[in-house]
Amino acid sequence: MKEGDLELLNEIAAFEDSNDMSKLNMGWSWRHVRIWPATLNRFFKDGYLENVFRSNSYTGYRLSEKGRAVIASADRAHEAPQDTEITPPDNLFGDIIGHDDVKELLRACLLADDPVHALLVGPPALAKTLFLWDIEKACGERAIWLVGSATSKAGLWDLIADKQPQVLLIDELDKMGAADTAALLSIMEGGRLVRAKVGRELDINRPIRVVAASNRAYSMSPELLSRFAVCRIDSYSRNDYLTVVKGVLVHRENVPAETAEEIAGKLDGITKDVRDAIRVARLAPQLGVDRAIKLLLETRDDN
Repeated sequence: MKEGDLELLNEIAAFEDSNDMSKLNMGWSWRHVRIWPATLNRFFKDGYLENVFRSNSYTGYRLSEKGRAVIASADRAHEAPQDTEITPPDNLFGDIIGHDDVKELLRACLLADDPVHALLVGPPALAKTLFLWDIEKACGERAIWLVGSATSKAGLWDLIADKQPQVLLIDELDKMGAADTAALLSIMEGGRLVRAKVGRELDINRPIRVVAASNRAYSMSPELLSRFAVCRIDSYSRNDYLTVVKGVLVHRENVPAETAEEIAGKLDGITKDVRDAIRVARLAPQLGVDRAIKLLLETRDDN
């Protein structure tokens, strides 16, 4: 099926279900459902429609059993799956140095009987993304990761309906669009997500825990901030930064310990952004550590 075909089939089903089809003994035409004849002809060839009547001036259709089955299968896919208890491993956040209070709060949020949402706020290059990575790894398919500036083409409504997550991880929350923010406000407040749109109605009620990260909080609306337990992330000390870089490179980038030590030492005093260390490590096999640092950082315009 092409993108949008299921929505069109749902619109056809909505038309048939809301009309007395016995009065349309020649079936409905494209004018009834307002779908182009070429698209209906393709649906007919694919077996989703039955041809009830055909003449030089009129072609009448009805949904076939196959068409109804496709719609029913999609509806079943949107049914809430059986939730399983989230049991974070003992070493959750073990690769993150410091921030003990944040670790304790996030673990409690994941274990709470009812959702408690957490927002990590602080400058770039800290551990905010690392916390989201660790939660995603611990929760597996029960978690969805998304970036606020590019949620999805369909939007947050359809993403939650399709995936039915227990945990929603959002990076760059402050960049989320208005439509997705409205959906987020609804799901965080009472676990309910409602959308009224012909053929694409949604009415989902499930508890979802939201853990988000943002470089700033002042640009967010008061009603959004009030739904979060806000955690301020402080900058790393020099020693903590070196330890974090070595841990991330070894455990996440599979860099040999000696190379990770070299990269951390040579970045000392140049940057405190862990992502810089990752970029250096990925380019080092082609350029060498010193050349990668020079090309990436020493000529960078920070103004």
